[in-house]
Amino acid sequence: MKRLFPVLVTLFLPSLLLSAESPPQTESPPPRKREPLIVPNVPRNELICFALYTTSSGILKMSAFLYPLIDGEERKLTLEVIRDGKWQPLSEAPVEELGWMAQFRVSPWDEAGDHRYRITHAGGSIYEGLIRRNPVDKDEIVVANFSCNGNNDRGPREDIIRNIKAQNPDLLFFAGDQSYDHKEHYAAWLLFGRQFGEICRDRPVVTIPDDHDVGHPNLWGEGGEISRVPTGSDGGYFMPVPYVNMVQRAQCGHLPDPVDPTPVKNGITVYYTSLQLGGIDFAILEDRKWKTGPAGLVPQMGPRPDHINDPNYDRQSIDVPEAQLLGARQLKFLESWTSSWNGVEMKCVLSQTPFVGTAHLHGGKADRLLADLDCNGWPQSGRNAALRAIRRGFAVHLCGDQHLSTVCQYGINAWGDAPWAFASPAIANIYPRSWDPLEKPKRHDATSALPATGDYYDGFGNKLTMRAYFNAVPENNMGVGYGIARFRKSTREITFELWKRGAVVTNDKPVTGWPVTIRQQDNYGRAPLGWLPTLRISGAKDPVVRIVEESSGETVYALRIQGSQFRPKIFNAGSYTVVVGEGEHQVTVPNVSSLPLDAPELNLEITVP
Repeated sequence: MKRLFPVLVTLFLPSLLLSAESPPQTESPPPRKREPLIVPNVPRNELICFALYTTSSGILKMSAFLYPLIDGEERKLTLEVIRDGKWQPLSEAPVEELGWMAQFRVSPWDEAGDHRYRITHAGGSIYEGLIRRNPVDKDEIVVANFSCNGNNDRGPREDIIRNIKAQNPDLLFFAGDQSYDHKEHYAAWLLFGRQFGEICRDRPVVTIPDDHDVGHPNLWGEGGEISRVPTGSDGGYFMPVPYVNMVQRAQCGHLPDPVDPTPVKNGITVYYTSLQLGGIDFAILEDRKWKTGPAGLVPQMGPRPDHINDPNYDRQSIDVPEAQLLGARQLKFLESWTSSWNGVEMKCVLSQTPFVGTAHLHGGKADRLLADLDCNGWPQSGRNAALRAIRRGFAVHLCGDQHLSTVCQYGINAWGDAPWAFASPAIANIYPRSWDPLEKPKRHDATSALPATGDYYDGFGNKLTMRAYFNAVPENNMGVGYGIARFRKSTREITFELWKRGAVVTNDKPVTGWPVTIRQQDNYGRAPLGWLPTLRISGAKDPVVRIVEESSGETVYALRIQGSQFRPKIFNAGSYTVVVGEGEHQVTVPNVSSLPLDAPELNLEITVP
């Protein structure tokens, strides 16, 4: 039974530092002196540092972040938009002193047009930007993928800002570790705003915290338990709950409302949710909050409970079935999310880290590590449960965390039977990692410009197909950069690009090995064991099709097809229910019998009202 942690926060305004000592970092930064982290003293008419927003399902949510206010200054902000050529007040929000933030929620919100906005403070500070329309009519929806904003470089991000303005993505995704200053998130968050605010002010942004953001070297949240060891490997949080919640509110308060806002243990809040933009449905997951800690659960086979370097270890012995990854609540959410396609053409999961181990060489000395339990390749059973849920919606996975950019396809029972994943590189890399497998691939990808590609096992015995990797070495400035994902609705393809720091996108090309293009249906590449009759559908354009196995009652998969014909693949012989359409315009056809692979093709005529 874990003892309760005293919920004590000592605030030193304006810097909002915790009085507790920082836990020791287990990731060693390069041997260079970091510049001190400060909260600058700004003129009183420049109090608003930056803002973040999202719009989804007719709701606008926006967070604004201020430099510290002093006694006597107004504790509220006003959100205004231009209507009929004049600034009109839309909403007011109080300023919270814990994190110096104000949060707006406007419903209903008109997503059909662009809206100039400004946030004002009575002291004269004004912050302006653009709330973009929902680009549902665009064929290509572009997402910029970032992670790991290392504190070994506190300088501006001018090269990234220049490139993003040229590429003009529809959504910015920051996958975590926006801050590496464990007990100084507020000051680090303002620095993040100064670094990236210029591209955040006029487009929707998803930011989610990872371990360093909430003061951990590595995090196994274990459903909100309290950790008692400085590495956190026993599972849980060791920073005070108000601090953790302040970080999550700062980074996630502008996201769509949580699916289920019930806090986990000790009152730690949750934020997992979904966001719809341009016909793409993004599930935003918390892939560390419920994850089980390895200490005391897995025999220690290295210098730390989470690092394995014993060459004699048994990969299967560390697959502890009771260990969790996403937790029951998020798996339940994914079950409904993958079946819901109203206004949606493609799906994507956003989370912190890959569901596989891709890093073999770690740290400045490039030490070899056989398995790292911090990645989501462990626990294997929990990982496979997550992938089975995600692939039912043919969703691709965008993530970061590893300081190593990769494009790979997950495998559960066979190579290629689960989704593709694109992990972004570090923005600034404090801990380099590289893909350098000792084992030869089971199948080499001869079409790749990179040598170590093809079908492999990771250190946990998970199957993966490596398509592209960008190792962090001195020759490429430790593999720093960012990713671009392009969702092309007309062809149902997703293209990944990797851009290194310092590149000029108008002149240069992506990193060697990129771009990589996959098809939507590749994200459920499981080989069929049979078929259902070919569906010939009338009365609906590109309808949603959902296949339900009647013996279990489970949805096998769901997607919006292209055209009016679709031959559903199935993985067990038996009887199925076919659901076509959505909402009031839906047809349910039960008792559809499966056909063997070599059976003549049969047709099933379905008319959607």
